[in-house]
Amino acid sequence: MGNVHNISHDLDFSNKPMPFKIYPQLEGEELPGDLPSSGVPALASSPAQLEECLPTRLDLARLFYFAAGITKRGVFPGGEILFRAAACTGALYHIEIYLVCGDLPNLPAGVYHFGPQDFALRRLREGDYRGVLVEATGDEPAVSAAPAIIVTTSVYWRNSWKSQARAYRHAYWDSGTILANLLAVGAANRIPLKVVTAFVDRPVNRLLDLDDQREVALQLVPVGLNLVEAIPPPPEVALLELEVAAYSSREVEYPAMGEMHAASSLHSVGEVKELWGNPPPLGIPQPQGNLFPLEPASEAEWPTESIEAVILRRGSSRRFRRAPITYRQLSTMLYQAAGNIPADFLVCQACCASWR
Repeated sequence: MGNVHNISHDLDFSNKPMPFKIYPQLEGEELPGDLPSSGVPALASSPAQLEECLPTRLDLARLFYFAAGITKRGVFPGGEILFRAAACTGALYHIEIYLVCGDLPNLPAGVYHFGPQDFALRRLREGDYRGVLVEATGDEPAVSAAPAIIVTTSVYWRNSWKSQARAYRHAYWDSGTILANLLAVGAANRIPLKVVTAFVDRPVNRLLDLDDQREVALQLVPVGLNLVEAIPPPPEVALLELEVAAYSSREVEYPAMGEMHAASSLHSVGEVKELWGNPPPLGIPQPQGNLFPLEPASEAEWPTESIEAVILRRGSSRRFRRAPITYRQLSTMLYQAAGNIPADFLVCQACCASWR
């Protein structure tokens, strides 16, 4: 039997990939940098009943910054390292963020790429292409009512440089840290968000002009809520083949990653709808041994630090307190982590009633 410890893989730091996707021919539109805090404590930033919301340019800037922005800079003997708002395996930051929107306040309809290196959006397509995502998700209710949709992707090579084919597992781990920040900051600022994982893959990748052997869409996150205005049919999605700066002098392909993604991709709306809110039934075994009821802290005992302040303090590099936690702290963490989230693979009555 093989052993991962027996695999010889030396890191070639002269070929380490750049942690940004750069479009040399596209000008960036800088996002607002003055981002006031919501003032909502981190533990209180959970989804609530939805209200109609047309996100502004400032709202989007807040979401992008606290999900994937550069929050700290450090200097080390090899140069400068840029820390992000969310952790990523190996600090390789292979998750990219795109935006597909209709006309918003101070932002015309289009398909955009978010560049954390200069905190700017670059428009890849002009016009309202949300209909592509509505069709790809089979008219998923949150997508169909969204003024804007965020799309996360993974650039394979930017993580496989270190982890080889196993990097495919990191795509969902690392996008998950970004999604957690997105949902928390959105809830604190009363911006409706929902995680949508079921969609026909090919049209989404094509819309974002992705080479799906190197970069693939992972999740959609509808932003805001508009139950009055219907999303128009999309324009034709022409091939763009935009120039992208090389991440390294050479890339190594790991075919297993593409094979795994292809095997889990969806090809029809029928397949998509089969996955909506239908988790497999699980038999719950009777507990064995002693039970230890959780003792979560009451709201009056919650820390008052805002969600934005917590993200900035925590960031993508952890500083651990060298002291044991209490059972009450553990209980609070488990209780909060087990709460419902708005997602297409779950049934969340409180969060999703307005979408239905």
